[in-house]
Amino acid sequence: MKRILIPAGGALVATGLLAAGLAGTAQANSDVASDPMATSAANAKAIAQFWADNNGAALRAAKESNVWDKGDIAKLQSKGGYSADTKPGSTAPIGQEKKTTAKVQNVNFPKTIGKVFFVNSKGEKKWCSATSIQSQYRNLVATAGHCVYDTATNSDLMSKWVFVPGYYQGKAPFGVYVGKQAFTHYDFDVYEDWDRDYAFVTVYNGVKLGSGSPKQVSKSDWDKYEGIKDAKDVQITRDEFLKGQLDPTKTEAYWVKEGTAPEATGPDYPGAAVGKVEVLEGTYNDAKIGKGNGYKFGEPVTEIVTDAEAAAYKEKQGDKPTEKYPAKVVKDERGNWTITHYYVQQWYKPGTEAKYYKTVFYIIEGYAADAGRLGDVVGGQGFAWNQPTGKAVRVFGYPAAPHPDGNKNYTGVTPKWCYGKTSKKLVGSAAKKIEEHVALKCAFTEGADGGPWLYNYSNSKRLGYVNGVTSTFNDQDGNGRVDYISSPYFDGETNTVYRSAAASWSGKIV
Repeated sequence: MKRILIPAGGALVATGLLAAGLAGTAQANSDVASDPMATSAANAKAIAQFWADNNGAALRAAKESNVWDKGDIAKLQSKGGYSADTKPGSTAPIGQEKKTTAKVQNVNFPKTIGKVFFVNSKGEKKWCSATSIQSQYRNLVATAGHCVYDTATNSDLMSKWVFVPGYYQGKAPFGVYVGKQAFTHYDFDVYEDWDRDYAFVTVYNGVKLGSGSPKQVSKSDWDKYEGIKDAKDVQITRDEFLKGQLDPTKTEAYWVKEGTAPEATGPDYPGAAVGKVEVLEGTYNDAKIGKGNGYKFGEPVTEIVTDAEAAAYKEKQGDKPTEKYPAKVVKDERGNWTITHYYVQQWYKPGTEAKYYKTVFYIIEGYAADAGRLGDVVGGQGFAWNQPTGKAVRVFGYPAAPHPDGNKNYTGVTPKWCYGKTSKKLVGSAAKKIEEHVALKCAFTEGADGGPWLYNYSNSKRLGYVNGVTSTFNDQDGNGRVDYISSPYFDGETNTVYRSAAASWSGKIV
């Protein structure tokens, strides 16, 4: 068990995380450091909206984590046997899968795994792998520490951090879970000690995306609405523009591009042109005949329509004609439908040649529906610490990056798995000053980092015990291909961090 100590006299080179830790963002209790993420439900809702906008465009645009440069992917060095600091222990998983007696030949992927998405200090949208893990409030995610803390730039927490279990091509089948509080080992938070490259993040209740339908509203209502909303610019004709300008019930905003719009005026203005405005029958009957604003514009226009067209118009109209839908809908004795329109005059100053547009405003009510607690929705893997090395584990993740030689075996679209026995001896990496990792023969590349190492995995239950997370990628034979991955050794101090996170409540967003 390695401990980082401050030398006598206090000589220490401070990293960005150390400076942040000493400033008070990391609240350490011996081993545990905790840092706030989304500090309020409103903040969390805005983060969910960031990833949800435009049908998950930001999710699809994200790239795999790229902490490991080609030069970092080197050979692991053996460091001796493992050193348990307490007795071995475990916490049972939670889940809804039922055990079956049938023998399953294929590997059943757990519902608990998914991707964590975040924005790093460079403004890049990135993702890692992760899993839901058992906790008191069923609200906990396990992943790599470097998928939570931006160690590549000596910054602090990643921003806009969310977990999406079962993620596939912009879709969040079980909801989006926004991070509330990050827990890691003090040595990783403050000193960037990669022997402690793990993190546990509490998440708010999930947000179910896309459960509502767009509803057109006025600009003022759109401005007031705090939920998911959208606005679209639509090119229209000059007549549509003129009509919209005079409509007192309009929900759109009308504007002109590359020119000037006609302005309302009187018929005596030099060069004025007359337009028409649809009104109620009563308004038309009361209008004068002649030349002037509000005077009759020709005779009423009657059109014969189908049953469906009449029904659609009456549905918009409601019980009776309105200023927005003023036409008269009539069914004659033979069952034929007609719609009669009434128009009055409106005179305009001519404008210069222009393109006319309207902006249509939408809100999506019910878009951010509560998806429930993470553990209730997808279950949660168990947790194990101080287990013997040299034991079989099944590792899951979303590998995506090419190998150092440029060969690209994975896409990151679907999860993959590796299986085997961990190294009996601990291993180290000069690239990250690692001394106490365990290794597994596996060709995963970046994107799989943060994925769980599951001990005693049940293929029928799809549950096991998290006994590591993918941290490093290594090339043992020097052929330019990743052939080993490694994880921090989970000891009693890891359990202390886990227990602090597992006992922390988060709550709902909506």
